[in-house]
Amino acid sequence: MDIPHSNHYLALSGGVGGAKLVLGLSGVLAPDQMTVVANTGDDFEHLGLNICPDIDTVLYTLADWNNKELGWGQAEESWNFLAALKRLGGENWFSLGDRDMATHILRTQLLGAGASLSEVIEQLSAKMNIAHRIVPMTDERVRTQVHCRDQRTLSFQHYFVRDRCQPEVTGFEFSGIDKARPSAGFSAALASPLSAVIICPSNPFVSVAPILEIPGVVAQLQAARVPVVVISNIVGGEAIKGPAAKMMSELGMPQTALGVAQHYVEQYGDLVKGFVLDTADSALEKEVNALGLATIVTKSVMLTLYDKIELAKQTLAFASTLEA
Repeated sequence: MDIPHSNHYLALSGGVGGAKLVLGLSGVLAPDQMTVVANTGDDFEHLGLNICPDIDTVLYTLADWNNKELGWGQAEESWNFLAALKRLGGENWFSLGDRDMATHILRTQLLGAGASLSEVIEQLSAKMNIAHRIVPMTDERVRTQVHCRDQRTLSFQHYFVRDRCQPEVTGFEFSGIDKARPSAGFSAALASPLSAVIICPSNPFVSVAPILEIPGVVAQLQAARVPVVVISNIVGGEAIKGPAAKMMSELGMPQTALGVAQHYVEQYGDLVKGFVLDTADSALEKEVNALGLATIVTKSVMLTLYDKIELAKQTLAFASTLEA
């Protein structure tokens, strides 16, 4: 695929699903043609450590350090620390591998010494030999809170990992979002001439929403008149990874790719111009078009590196046909 060198793309990513497409995009785009913005709403403090699950998944994936079977964590991981912690009666509900611990410890040390999260990611990227730029959505503290039917409000990792997504959700809140600003790298990308914004197949409620709801981000994208393309994270009524389909059902939304498209239109108006459907959902194309969205139908389930690169190519080619 021949992409003009002057083109620059912004990829908004959550964890596993987003990281897969980011890897595909990195196989098509040169390092100076893409900025990856990672969600930090999932970040939390655990055992005195600063843990950034979505950022780390993107880092490990681009570095080819990731556990390809689990989709998260590092390959060839061991669990001696976690086993020892359990034996001592410590909190062991969040899986911290021995290799993974090194990332968390170094990040915590750097942040404690005054470095910004952006600076930490830059240093980690260099050590992992990652050429493409990864930036956090913000350097300020934003934390996703999950409101539950049983009247509890849980931090995201307590809902997602400790409670295994079992509580019924009623909504979400991003603590600190009102005071957050886009990170320097995110701001620079927003201010630059962009060819397209790619919203990776990530959970629209807890992975994409924290990024878009940073004050001023949607307005800047609309003012830039740049095509925004969403790849559906729901295929055949099921989430490729994670609890998105369950959340949609509990929120009274259609548990379909059409439901995802409706959500983006209802939440962000005319921001999104293009929507990528999987072949399993081809019957929904006309209904998605009726929302005012252009569409392509293609294989969007990424099982191999070839799948990731092909989806990246088709998404970029589709984006090039859209007008902001």
